[in-house]
Amino acid sequence: MAYNLDELKTRMQKSIISLRDELTGLRTGRASVSLLEPVIVEAYGSRVPLNQVATVTVPEARMLTVQVWDRSMVNAVEKAIRDSGLGLNPMGEDQTIRVPLPELNEERRRELTKVAHNYAEAARVAVRHIRRDGMDGLKKAEKDGDLSQDEARAQSDLVQKATDAAVAEIDQVVAVKEAEIMQV
Repeated sequence: MAYNLDELKTRMQKSIISLRDELTGLRTGRASVSLLEPVIVEAYGSRVPLNQVATVTVPEARMLTVQVWDRSMVNAVEKAIRDSGLGLNPMGEDQTIRVPLPELNEERRRELTKVAHNYAEAARVAVRHIRRDGMDGLKKAEKDGDLSQDEARAQSDLVQKATDAAVAEIDQVVAVKEAEIMQV
C-alpha cells in the first residue's frame, strides 16, 4: 500500500525543519555565514549552492566576505547574491566578494519579513504536495480494495488534520521570526 500516515507526517516535519533552517539565514543584526546558505549559483551549466563554489567568512559584524575558488565564477556568484532576494549588494575585488549588510531600517525589516513569508509559502506548498500524495495513495488503496470507503474517509480526515497541524506550525514559526525581525 502506497499510503503511510507516519511517513506523511515525517515528510511534513522535514518541510518545517527546512523552513526553520532557511529562516535562521535571515539574520536581523549581525552578519552570519548562514545568511548566504539559500543562495544558488549558476556554475558549470548547473545550479549549485554557494558553499560549493566559495568560502563565506565573517570578518566583522556587518560584513561578509565570499572567497570564490574559481576566478571565472566571480561574476556568477555576485549575480546570485544580488538576485537572491536578500537585499544584499556584493562588491567584487579579484576573487574576493565583500557583502556589506545594510542597516536594519524599517524598510529593510519589511523586506526581510517578505522574504520570511516567501519561505513560509514555499513550505506550505510542500506540505500541500505531501497531502496530495497521501490522498492519492488513499484513493489508490481504496480502488485496489485494500481499504473500505469508510476507512479511506477516516484516513483522509487524519491526513487533513496532519496537514492543518503542519500549516499551523509553519504559520507559528514565521510569526515568531517576523516578531524577531521587527523588534530588533
